[in-house]
Order: sequence, then structure tokens, then C-alpha cells
Amino acid sequence: MILWEKDALEDRKRLYEFLYEFNPIAADKTDDLLVEKIKLLIEQPNMGAMKPNQKGRMLIIPDVSLLVLYHLDQANIKILRILHMKQKFPE
Repeated sequence: MILWEKDALEDRKRLYEFLYEFNPIAADKTDDLLVEKIKLLIEQPNMGAMKPNQKGRMLIIPDVSLLVLYHLDQANIKILRILHMKQKFPE
């Protein structure tokens, strides 16, 4: 099961609103792609890369320059953050 942390939901909302201002169609397509890629984790939970000194894994979505930080918690996949590749990683 995929669970969204509060920070990840806020990241997703902020990204959507930012894109929507400039191009509503791009906002919809980006959000759809994001959800589609995250759903792949159900079948392949270890597909994300591991980074030293970082909790969990990092799913890279190069099509839209996004990083999805997630953590495997038994049968659940917790989406921690969604960041643009140029953003600074949270501590």
C-alpha cells in the first residue's frame, strides 16, 4: 500500500499549483505521470536508488525532473517528499 506523508502531499500540491499557473495541461500531465511512476513501486519497491546518509530510497523521474523520496515500512511504501531535482534535499 502507498501512504503519503503530509510533507509529500504538500509538495505535490505546491508543484501542481505552480505548474497550473503557467500551463494547466502540463500540471495535469505532470501529476498523472508522478502518480503513475509512484504506483510502479508497488511491484518494484526497491527500484529507487539509495543515497548515503538519507533515509529510505529515491525514485528519479527524469521526464519531469522530479525526485520522490520514499521509505519501505514492511508492506507499506511511505512517500516522504517530492522534490525538483534542483531543490536542496531536506535534512
